[in-house]
This record gives sequence, C-alpha cells and structure tokens, in this order.
Amino acid sequence: MEILSMVAQFILCITIIVGLHELGHLATAKWFGMRVEKYYIGFPPKIFSFKRGETEYGIGLIPLGGFVKIAGMVDESMDTEALKQEPQPYEFRSKPAWQRLIVMLGGIIVNVVTGVIAFICLLYFGGESYITTAEVNKTGFVAYPLAEKIGLRTGDRLVDVNGKKVEKFNDVLSSSVLLGSDCYYTIDREGKQIKINLPNDLVTQLSESGGRKPFIEPFMLFLVGDVQVGSPASKAGLQKGDKIVNFNGVPVAYFHELKKEQDKNKGKTVDMIVERAGKEVKLTVTSRADGTLGFALQDKRNFVVNYPSFGESIARGTNNAFGSIWTNIQGFGKIFRREVPVDSVSGPLGMYQIFRSSWDWYHFWFITALLSMWLAFINLLPIPALDGGHAMFLSLEMISGRKIPEKILERAQVVGMVLLLTLMVLILGLDIFKIAKNLISYFS
Repeated sequence: MEILSMVAQFILCITIIVGLHELGHLATAKWFGMRVEKYYIGFPPKIFSFKRGETEYGIGLIPLGGFVKIAGMVDESMDTEALKQEPQPYEFRSKPAWQRLIVMLGGIIVNVVTGVIAFICLLYFGGESYITTAEVNKTGFVAYPLAEKIGLRTGDRLVDVNGKKVEKFNDVLSSSVLLGSDCYYTIDREGKQIKINLPNDLVTQLSESGGRKPFIEPFMLFLVGDVQVGSPASKAGLQKGDKIVNFNGVPVAYFHELKKEQDKNKGKTVDMIVERAGKEVKLTVTSRADGTLGFALQDKRNFVVNYPSFGESIARGTNNAFGSIWTNIQGFGKIFRREVPVDSVSGPLGMYQIFRSSWDWYHFWFITALLSMWLAFINLLPIPALDGGHAMFLSLEMISGRKIPEKILERAQVVGMVLLLTLMVLILGLDIFKIAKNLISYFS
C-alpha cells in the first residue's frame, strides 16, 4: 500500500505539471489564432478523448508526458504531410516569428509560474518550522553509523558548517553541503574543536539502496502518539500520551536511546516501564521482527515556527523556486566531475521514491513545485525536439530575418528525437538495474 501511495502521488504530480505545460502551449496558440488539433495528457494508447470545437482533448495510458498538436508545426509526431500544402492562415508556420516564439515558450512560462506560486504558498500558508543549532547544542546531536564512519560521534555539538555559523540545524544537510565539494563541519567534542571533512559523495551514500539513510539529528524527547490497532504496542497496553522511561532494564530518555534498545531486541519479549498520569506502569511487549512496536511519536522538541509575511513569502518563495534549478545543476555537476556515480540519476521507475509513503500534501506540493521548475529548465535547453530547440531556431529566424527551411527543421527534429529516446532508454535501463540490484540485496 505504501508503494501504491507513492506511485499515485507521482502520477498526479506528473499529470499536473505536464497538463499545465501543454496548456501553456494550447492557450498561447489559440490566443494567436492557431488551430490546435490535439491536447493530450499522457502518451498513447488512448484511454478516452472528446472533441470540442477544432481540438481533440484526451488522456493517454502512459502518464509520463503529454503533447499538443498545432497545425502547420514540425513536432514530435513527424506528420509532415500538411507541410507539403500551401500555408494556411490558421497554421503555426503562417504566424510571425515572435508569436511562434511565445507559443513555444508558453509551456515553460506556465511551469515557472506554477513553481514560483507553489513555493510562495508553501511558505505563506505552511510556514516553516525548525530547531535552532543553539537548542541542539544543549545536548549535542545523534550520530548514526554513516556519520560515525566519517568521524562524528553522538553528543558532538555543531560549531559551524564550512566556517559559517548556521541558525537552523537542518542546514547541516542543505543543498550547498550535499552538492558542494570539500565541505566540512567544525564540532565541539568535550571542549575541543575538531574539523570533520565530509566526503564529496555524501549525497550518494545517504541514498544508497533506496530511501534516505539517517545521518545526524537532534536528540528527541518524545511521548507515545497514536497506537496502531493490533500492533505489539496495542497488545501490550501502551496508550497515547505514555512516556517510555525504561526498555528491557535500560533507562531511556530520548528516542535514539529507545531505538538502540529496540534494535538489540528485535522479535523478543521484553519489559518496559512507562510514566502514565504521574505513575510508573510496567508493560510486557513482544516487538516485531524489525524491532518496531507500532506507535507514532509525539515530538516534544522545541521547534521554532515562523510564518513569513506575504511580501517576504514572495521574495523568499521566488528565490527558492529559481534556487531549486541551481541545486539540480550542481547535482549534475557532481556526476560530470565523477564525484557521484551516474546511477544516482533516477528515471520514471525510480522517481516515485521521492514521495512519502503516506499522503502528505505539503510534501506533495513541494515536490510538484520542484519538478515544475525542473521541467521548465529541461525544456529550455536548446536541443531539437524540446521547446528550447524550437525557440533557438525561431530566435535565429528573428535575428537573420529569414525563415529556417522546413527540411532543416524536420531533420533537426529527427536528430533531437533520437537523442531524447536514447537518453530515455539509458535512464530506464539504470532504473531497472537499480531495482534488480535492490531485489538481489533484499533476498540474499
């Protein structure tokens, strides 16, 4: 069910950003009096369609893209029969170059506007919550095995990141750290400052074998939240609001201490003591094979909650939107510098994993905003068959004052389609390889 939820969110996200992208082309084309023959979300085979006016609107079975077919335009359909006839007033090729350029950029513009508005709304309505570094440094942070591997220890206190103080503790794994080079932490360990260098492939190590590995996090004071019906916790009598203070004879105050004891006693029956209404209650519980008990957490850490003003949300949301493009460029830069392997790139068979297993609307719209901006950037690249390729030829036409011969446009379209299809096959191949690798690891 968790995978189905993630896949459903991925399909909805792609449907939204692709649908809006193609709507940008459709709206600008109709605005300039061009005939739009088809508007489809998804690729064939067709699920259903209907016709309104001159345009057929439809949904394709493969939810990995979409298209708009504009009369008189050399596009991915490679339907050039109509181009052999005399240009008609309603055709794309009959319109001025500046109008055709706007049509080609229409989808990109809509994706950028969608991404920017989403980032603004996420800040203004959702706000932001974080734990300050000063708060974390009262106890130090928890270092998981990957962090211990590079020299960090539980109880270390953060002094700076790359020589700069950070107010928000979650900035220790910001994009500038994960995608930068030669980054380091300065930590305080028992009064002594130590520099810890971060590996340049840290982002890869964090995401090996799928999912996100734990690295460092603040100590978590917690209470028991909702208890899953039929779970070991429920059968043991654990209740919402309980405070677990002892597990299998070991005192626990923070969640990482409880987790450590759970991992030691997977599938075993142990005693635990909880505080309930000011009294200590002894319970006996048999944990699952993975050590979990089946209850949610009430996080009792001191979070700072901030709701920016509308003006501040506009400024910061816009900055976040365009900053997300730079983050992706930095990520590809690491691949080209061979600091991370090429198989860290995910295609459609792996991208669903960026969504959460339970439906989280805030996270969903955050990912949708990211992908909308990324789709705009990719389509702006001057590659034939992409919007940017069409825009490149139109720009040359506007500068030279002469139309690019249609035969050249056709051949460029073919070259672009071959390049894109080859790239798609390679990415799908990497997805299949990673899935097979994970399955082998799981069953071995």
